[in-house]
Amino acid sequence: MRHSHPRRLALLATAPVLALALAGCGGSSGTTSSGTTGGAAGGSSKPAAHVTKDAALAAKVPSAISSDGKITVGTDATYAPNEFLAQDGKTVIGFDVDLFDAVAAKLGLKATYVPTPFGSIIPGISSGKYEIGVSSFTINSDREKQANMVSYFSAGTLWGTKRGNPAKVDPNDACGAKVAVQKATVQADDVTARSAKCTSAGKPAIQIDQYQGQDQATAAVVSGKDQAMLADSPVIAYATIQTKGQLQLLGKVYDSAPYGMVVAKKDTAFSGAVRDAVASLIADGTYKKVLDSWHVGFGAIAKPQVNPPAAQ
Repeated sequence: MRHSHPRRLALLATAPVLALALAGCGGSSGTTSSGTTGGAAGGSSKPAAHVTKDAALAAKVPSAISSDGKITVGTDATYAPNEFLAQDGKTVIGFDVDLFDAVAAKLGLKATYVPTPFGSIIPGISSGKYEIGVSSFTINSDREKQANMVSYFSAGTLWGTKRGNPAKVDPNDACGAKVAVQKATVQADDVTARSAKCTSAGKPAIQIDQYQGQDQATAAVVSGKDQAMLADSPVIAYATIQTKGQLQLLGKVYDSAPYGMVVAKKDTAFSGAVRDAVASLIADGTYKKVLDSWHVGFGAIAKPQVNPPAAQ
């Protein structure tokens, strides 16, 4: 959720590439659950089901995590198609879930996903409430100061609006517009900075509505309460499909940056194990299968890293 860096453009400029046949998007009031549903088509076969334990990587997992064979994952399950609730209202699904299920399997673990507000995840990892965070965290220098970030995907920011753009919102000059965004994301910082430029130029400020969940931001644009929104590129593209044509993409993707799985700062060996598990999944083709099953292969990376160079 969640970027700040120059990006390759046009990867998501054509929404038909993302003709996602996903399960329905749930709300943000889910309970602790683990991903058990299939990929984008809702099938029963998941790539992680065929992943076997790597003993060398599993040996790097702290005993506090490995002793019960489970790993508790903090995630904001409002960010379809990355992580969201299935139609049962409690099972967390998404491409992040399928990918981390495979990572956990490599480490000899079973993942349990705990839906929680996005801004609470990193503090929860620092306090020991969660053993890892998997929630579309864009890697930046501030987050790397708080935790170890293991890169696994690349995404950018994209705007969306009502079909036909009735308010004629221009992302490059949104002064005076009513814009929805999720709290604690880099998109919230982005639109706030844009608003400051508006007022500095003597133009009306952007009227920013910040929501706890991305699903709420999307609903605000669909209802007409807000005129536009911005979020991670896969999320905006998915929303245009999930709302059955009520929304459209606005402008092009920008600010490319990697997503990172979040590990406690003290767990350096574990961070390396997670990185190596992702690398192993890339090498054996499981990584590609997961991303392709959710139609997000455009964001694939070649080499995961722990705390890669990040945007300031």
